[in-house]
Amino acid sequence: MRVVLSILIFWLVLLSAPLRAEVLDRAAIEPYVLPPYSLGELVNDNGVYQLLNSGGAEAGFVFQTEPLAPLPGFSGAPINLLVILDAEGKFIDVQLLDHNEPIFVSGLGQAPFHKFVEQYRGHAISTPLVVGTPYGGGDAGGALVYLDGVTKATASVRIAHESILAATLAVAREKMQGVNIGPPAYPDPDIKEDLTWADLLDQGLVGRLTVSNADVETLFAGTLWEGDDPEALSDPGGQYLDLYVVDLGPHSIANAVLSEETLAELAGFQAVTPNAAPLLLIDAGRHGLVSDDFVRNTAPDRISATQDGLPIALRDADLYITLHADMPEDLQDAAMIILRSDRRLGFDPSRPWTLTLQAARAHGMFQPQIGSQNLPLELQTDARFYKKDIVPRAVPPWVEALRGRSTDLILLAVGLMVLGIGMAFGMKRLAAHPRYGAIRLGVLAVMLGFVGWHGQGQLSIVTVLATMRTLWEGGSFAYLLYDPFSLMIWAVVIVSFVLWGRGFFCGWLCPFGALQEFADRLGRVLRLPKFEPSVKWDARLKSVKYVVLAAMIGTVFYNPASVDKVAEVEPFKTAITVYFVREWYYVAYAAFWLLLGMVTFKGFCRYVCPLGAVMAIGGLLRGRKWIERRAECGSPCQLCKVKCQYGAIKQSGAIDYSECFQCLDCVTIHDDPAQCVPLILKARKDKREIAA
Repeated sequence: MRVVLSILIFWLVLLSAPLRAEVLDRAAIEPYVLPPYSLGELVNDNGVYQLLNSGGAEAGFVFQTEPLAPLPGFSGAPINLLVILDAEGKFIDVQLLDHNEPIFVSGLGQAPFHKFVEQYRGHAISTPLVVGTPYGGGDAGGALVYLDGVTKATASVRIAHESILAATLAVAREKMQGVNIGPPAYPDPDIKEDLTWADLLDQGLVGRLTVSNADVETLFAGTLWEGDDPEALSDPGGQYLDLYVVDLGPHSIANAVLSEETLAELAGFQAVTPNAAPLLLIDAGRHGLVSDDFVRNTAPDRISATQDGLPIALRDADLYITLHADMPEDLQDAAMIILRSDRRLGFDPSRPWTLTLQAARAHGMFQPQIGSQNLPLELQTDARFYKKDIVPRAVPPWVEALRGRSTDLILLAVGLMVLGIGMAFGMKRLAAHPRYGAIRLGVLAVMLGFVGWHGQGQLSIVTVLATMRTLWEGGSFAYLLYDPFSLMIWAVVIVSFVLWGRGFFCGWLCPFGALQEFADRLGRVLRLPKFEPSVKWDARLKSVKYVVLAAMIGTVFYNPASVDKVAEVEPFKTAITVYFVREWYYVAYAAFWLLLGMVTFKGFCRYVCPLGAVMAIGGLLRGRKWIERRAECGSPCQLCKVKCQYGAIKQSGAIDYSECFQCLDCVTIHDDPAQCVPLILKARKDKREIAA
C-alpha cells in the first residue's frame, strides 16, 4: 500500500498544473492573420477581434471557438480553432489551434485534421454545412454542402465542425445582423394570376431603362472616347438602350411574356436546374445586350448584377426565345437573352438588386483602346410571387453518425444480442459443446476483425477520463453520441456489470484482449515455454493496474493536457485503431505486449490495463455468483484453480470475479463428468454401491 501511495503522490506532484489551458492572446493570434488583412481591436469579452483590411477599415472578425463554444472533445478538452470571417459571413480561413484528440495527437497525426478544417475556406455561414456524404450516396441535390470527414476520426471532426458553426453563428448574431443568413427565395407555385403585358407594366413587374444617344455621349464627355460614336452624334435623340427586364421565375409573369414554345423550353430547363433564377432581357435600342464576341451559354460580357453589394453570377441559359403573341410588335424583333443565376448563391429577386449594362466604345483604328460607362437599373419583383422555404437544416450530428454506420450498428446489435443471450441462458450448453474452443476463437476473431479493426469499437480509458473531466467541469456529454458504435458496446458492458462483472467485456468483447489470446495460442503452436509469476507475485502484479488508473485520474485533474500522452499506456490505438502504422516506438511497445503474451498469458490485460481496472471496479455491481461451485471445490479439488490461466480462482475454490475473464473453462470442467474430480469420485462411489 505504501508503494501505491508513493507512486500516486509522485504523479500528482509531477503533473500538477492548471486544470484548463488558456486560449491564445492577441500576440499569439496575430501571426495567423495574413496580409492584406490585419488584426484590429478586441470587440467583446469572448475574444472576438476586428479584422481590418489594408486600408484599416473593418472587414470582418477574428475569433477562437473555445471561448464561444467550449464543446468537449473525446479527451474531455474543447477543440480550439481560429476563425477568420469576412463582413459578408464567408470563411476567409479556419486554423486548428489546440486540441487533445487522441486519434490525431498520437495516431493519425495532425495533417488530416488540418486538411479537414481547410475545407471551410470560401463557404458562407448561410450555407448549411455537414460532415460526411449525402444520405443514400450520390449528390443530395439540395442546399447542403458536404465536407469530407477523416476516416477513423469522424467523431472528432464532427465535434470540431459543431464548434466552428456554434462559435461563428454566435459572432454573426451579435456583430453581423445585416448579413443575410436566410434561405433562398423560390417562386410560389400557388400564385396563379392571369396577367398581360400591360398589367406587368402597370404593376411595376417589368424593369425598364431607356438611354438616348445623347445620354451616352454625355457619359463619355471629357474622356478619351468623347465623340467616338458617329451614330450617337448624328442622331442624339435615338434610342441607345431601351431595356426591359422580366423575372421569369413566377409562372404568371412568364405566361404573360413568352410563347408556348418558349414556355415549354423554359419548363424543361427548370426541371433540370431547379435552383436557377431565369431573367429575360429585351433591348429595343441599338445596344444589343452582348458584344459580337459573345459565346452562348457563357457569362455575358456587357451585363453584370449585384445584390447587397455582392456580385450576382449571371450566365446565358441558351434558350431560343419567342414572345407571346400579345406582346408589342416593336419588341418581337428586339435583341433578347434569357440569363440565369443560382438561388442557392443568395440571389433573391424579391429583394432589391441592381442590373448594370456596359456602354462600350473604342478609340483608335489599330489596337483601339476600349472605354466603358455603366448603365444601372434598380429592380425588385413583388414579394407576393415568392416564398422562402424552411432553412435546410443539417440533422443532429448523432443522427448523421447513426445513418453513416447503420449497417455496422445492426450487425453489432445482433451479434451482441446473440452473445448475451447465449451467456445468460445457454452458458452451460456452450461450455459443454465439444467444439467450444473453436467457437470461442471464432467469436474472438469477429471481435478483433469486425468490432476492432473494421468497426473501430475498441473501448479505451480515454473515454472514461473524458467523462470524469466533463463531470468535474459540468460540461455536456453530447460528444459520446458522435461514436454510436462504441457507445453501444459501452451500454452493453455497463449492463453486463450487473450480470457477470468485468468478464463479459474483458473475456469476449475487447479486440486487444482477443489479439492477446491469439498471441497465446501462437505461443503454444510454436511450443514456447510458459513464464507465469508465482501466486504471491501474481497477486502483487494485479494491483499495478489500479496504480496506473489512479495516476491517470490524477492527470485529469492536475494536467489535463497530458491525458492523451498518459493514455498511451494502452497499446490499443497502435494495434487496433491505426493497424500498427505509427512511430516505431509505439509499434515496439504494442509488439512487446503481444510477444510477452506468447509466454505469459494476457500479461497486459491481467496486470497493467487501466481500462481493466475500471471494469473490475464496475464489476462490483455484479448481483449474483453466476459460476456454480461445489463444496469439494478447493478442498480437496484444485483442478479448476490449476487450469485457470487468469488466476481468478482462490485457494478455497471461490471465484475472484474482479479477475475473472469469463473464459468458461471452469464451467466446462465443473459440468464434465470426465474432468470434474467430485463428479468422478461420486460416479465411482455410485458404481461401487450398485455393485454391492
